[in-house]
Amino acid sequence: MPPRSPLPRRNALDASWVRTPDNVPGSVPPWGTMGEFLDHRLGAHLDVAGMLTGGCFVDAAGRPWLGTEHYRGNAFVWFHRERAPEREVPFPLTVLHADGRIVVVDKPHFLATTPRGTHVTQSVVSILRQRLGLPDLVPAHRLDRLTAGVLLLTVDRSDRGAYAGVFAKRTAEKTYEAIAGHDDALSFPRTESGRIVKERGSLQAALVAGPPNAETHIELLETQGGLGRYRLRPTTGKTHQLRLQLSALGIPIVGDPLYPQVLDVDPDDFTTPLRLVARRLAFVDPVDGRPREFISGVPLEWPDADAPVAR
Repeated sequence: MPPRSPLPRRNALDASWVRTPDNVPGSVPPWGTMGEFLDHRLGAHLDVAGMLTGGCFVDAAGRPWLGTEHYRGNAFVWFHRERAPEREVPFPLTVLHADGRIVVVDKPHFLATTPRGTHVTQSVVSILRQRLGLPDLVPAHRLDRLTAGVLLLTVDRSDRGAYAGVFAKRTAEKTYEAIAGHDDALSFPRTESGRIVKERGSLQAALVAGPPNAETHIELLETQGGLGRYRLRPTTGKTHQLRLQLSALGIPIVGDPLYPQVLDVDPDDFTTPLRLVARRLAFVDPVDGRPREFISGVPLEWPDADAPVAR
């Protein structure tokens, strides 16, 4: 773990950091100066020369790196990344509950859970840290950016382990609702079980041979045209589990740009939400032992009659 950042947070986000590799006794490091190292490590993404001139890189004591210093192994370099403007997600982020340990929100579609990639300021963590004045707020679990519904966060990082453990131990009751395709040949209720793997660099997860690591109970609640409304109760939490399993059944969720095929969708296009909502979360509080239950109010609307099942 790095030492405490010498730079203040910006937009409720911690500064970024890199650490230089240790010098190996008897060998010559491949960089003569700190500037050469930073250009090698960050030059593909940042204007390293301009940032050095502006004093944007600092050491652990907050002193600017000039770039001309001799290369030093095991040294920390702190900096803030310049963020491209982000289009505001035009749906409300509603706080369902807040106390001294947890904050529970109703996350809208298209809002990221944590700052990542091009979705930084438009994330639950960034927004709520500023709105609620809780600088250490972190999620106990996560929802995909395209999935709406109940999301649990902890106020203090020291409590995260206890609440994250509720999900890791599979003692939380999670209920989702989805609108997806309908096939008369499929019988419901049913349980889908299989092995899901998501490789680094791949947008899609995949069902592969091997011991099952993903299980979901599926109920069909109603039908309308060629679509159905489903209640989904996952007992595991693999990446894209619900989206992949329904797609594998031939009934992909309406508005899904990844399953069954990857579509080129503008990330700032908010017109067609994924019809998937984390509707209910219930668990026994790991700190005080009392039952907790939270219900999402995000609407799950049937698409227009002329709209295709998948985007």
